[in-house]
Amino acid sequence: MNSGFTGSEPDRRLSVAPMMDYTTRDYRYLARLISRHTLLYTEMVVAQAVIHGDRERLLGFDDAEHPVAVQLGGSDPAQLAEAARICADYGYDEINLNVGCPSDRVQQGKIGAVLMAEPDLVARCVEAMARVSAVPVTVKTRIGIDDQDDYPFLQRFVARMDSAGCRSLTIHARKAILNGLSPKENREIPPLIYERAYAIKQAFPHLEVILNGGLRDLPSVLHHLDQVDGLMIGREAYGNPWCLAGLDATVFGDPAPQPDRHQVARAFLPYLEQRYAGGCHPKHVLRHALNLFQGIPGARAYRRHLSENMHKADTTPKVFEDALALVS
Repeated sequence: MNSGFTGSEPDRRLSVAPMMDYTTRDYRYLARLISRHTLLYTEMVVAQAVIHGDRERLLGFDDAEHPVAVQLGGSDPAQLAEAARICADYGYDEINLNVGCPSDRVQQGKIGAVLMAEPDLVARCVEAMARVSAVPVTVKTRIGIDDQDDYPFLQRFVARMDSAGCRSLTIHARKAILNGLSPKENREIPPLIYERAYAIKQAFPHLEVILNGGLRDLPSVLHHLDQVDGLMIGREAYGNPWCLAGLDATVFGDPAPQPDRHQVARAFLPYLEQRYAGGCHPKHVLRHALNLFQGIPGARAYRRHLSENMHKADTTPKVFEDALALVS
């Protein structure tokens, strides 16, 4: 278990979105070496699993990951409250409720974007979580679902979140189509309407509004910060983790020097060795470092060496050292 809440509201000017199978503790540790200030989110964790499952496997993280938030999935206020209490005690800096995931699997569990149709239920969940949590409870949502996709629908949903006490709302600026599209298609096919998030910020100036969806080439998207309070980056931050480099200075005003990629890799090696000593196979850690040197001479050889060797049963952390020797 970790040392506990850091004692202040997380700075959400830049964050990395919760992504299933991607934002694991190992990815988050690597991302933290690149950016000291970007808020990092866990994968979505189902409330019932938090209550009854292997908590260290589901919730364990390294203190170096702070600021770090946990995203919960669920729709039962009592279960979510119990899970929120557990997560707060575990030391997370924020607890986020998933009201945006469109996958069939989570819909069957009444989790994610399907809940936008029941704002009163979501509000009861937020209220129940906030009552037992010493850390902020936030919501991540879409701009609409299916044919409930106009601005008045979103405005009514946000007004209910506001009345429930939610003070920070992340808006994925696409609607979710709940039947007929895969999660991947739901990230690409429905059009982005950033203006909806802008309008929510104007209508609810006291709320913190974070914009999510289609944000790539980070230096060129920072202009959105003129309209909203923060940006949440998704796939770009995983496929090219080095995109976070330099943003401590640009976004957060931190003048400290940015480490180079080799410095980050050398700092990641002791963590890899520690996880290996604890029984974690290197492949689970190193898959998140495959794209660390993207665009750098030797990156292809580095990636190939890891891809061909990290899955072997007898692999040790030395496979990472050998791969690093191939990069300029």
